[in-house]
Amino acid sequence: MTRFFLTILLIGCTTLSWGQTDQQKKLEQRKAQILKEMKTLQGLVNSESKKEKTVVSKISENIAKIKLSEKLINTTQKQTKLLTDDIYTNQLKINKLNRELKLLKEDYANMVVRAYKNRSEQSRIMFILSSQDFLQAYKRVQYMKQYASFRKIQGDEIRNKTLQLEELNRTLGGQKTAKETLLTQSEQEKEKLKKDKEEQEKLVKAIQKDKKKYAGEIKKMQAEAKDIDKKIDKMIKDAIAEANRKAAAKATTVAEKKEIAAAVKAEPNKIALTKEGRLIADNFKANKGRLPWPVKEGYISVPYGDQPHPLDKTLKIHNSGIDITTNPGTSVRAVFGGEVGKIQLIQGSMNKIVYIQHGNYLTVYYNLASINVKSGDKVNANETIGTVATSPSGKTVLKFCVMQNTTSLNPSSWVVQ
Repeated sequence: MTRFFLTILLIGCTTLSWGQTDQQKKLEQRKAQILKEMKTLQGLVNSESKKEKTVVSKISENIAKIKLSEKLINTTQKQTKLLTDDIYTNQLKINKLNRELKLLKEDYANMVVRAYKNRSEQSRIMFILSSQDFLQAYKRVQYMKQYASFRKIQGDEIRNKTLQLEELNRTLGGQKTAKETLLTQSEQEKEKLKKDKEEQEKLVKAIQKDKKKYAGEIKKMQAEAKDIDKKIDKMIKDAIAEANRKAAAKATTVAEKKEIAAAVKAEPNKIALTKEGRLIADNFKANKGRLPWPVKEGYISVPYGDQPHPLDKTLKIHNSGIDITTNPGTSVRAVFGGEVGKIQLIQGSMNKIVYIQHGNYLTVYYNLASINVKSGDKVNANETIGTVATSPSGKTVLKFCVMQNTTSLNPSSWVVQ
């Protein structure tokens, strides 16, 4: 009974270890992405170091560095925990193999001793000749063959288990080394994070002394954020109306036309899906968390949702997408196949907004200097649709949004992390 429960435990541990291997791969990918973002951020900071920087710019960069450091530490801690679990599982396997090897070696040693005592050819012949009848003699011959075969099997099993034990010990040693490396990296990152937070506190204190001076800048940032959200909201509603008009025009039967008309009447701010549109939407949804980034290099300078204002923590700025800061001239790529909608010019600049429809999902690419596509074009995933615009202050920022009808979704949950 004890052996049965031990076997069940080990099967469970093995299954858990397979799951953990998959988790480790995902965490490694996540870590690689964070390190890539950190490298891009540091590169941009270094390239702008000679320029005159405002306190706001420095604070924004520091906030981004702190958030990336916290993500990296969190990911490293998760990796460490998984390694600890793997080490424990492998130690269980090693203990079990050691017990099995001990028993096998004891049995094998006893068998060798018995074989040594009965090693003479005469003893084996006498054992057979002393049989009472032919059937017993035949059985004794078979027994001797089976005995020899069993010795060989036991010897092979000892060799195999020894090799397994050696391999597990090597794996365990590697895991322990990897864990020590992760712990060292985590401590180094925590030290950097501490310094960044101290620097941030100094910058914030410097601003607090002259809050009125930055009041205009605070209001400007809030107004810009609201204006962007309004433009995106209007654009999406126009896109939905256009998509529904096209769907009605493509309908081939009276029943389809009635179905689309009824859907639009019931929910005018939702895209009435055709069979093809539903298929595309389902495919888009199935790829959540696996979509490529809209730019090759960059870091998330402003995440999704409500954010504390960098100059005044009592104020909030809402972001309907994510702001990705990147290098000047960076190409923008479609994250998924779809149809390009109307291309809108951003008022007060020559920069543009492009949205791509994927069933009842839409991806929005805000702040493009140039575009390679036109309305109605069908695009594939990773196809270049334009380049990111660079502001007069030297910042190259793409705002990327993911919408389901008029509902904004967190793009970070959709792209590869």
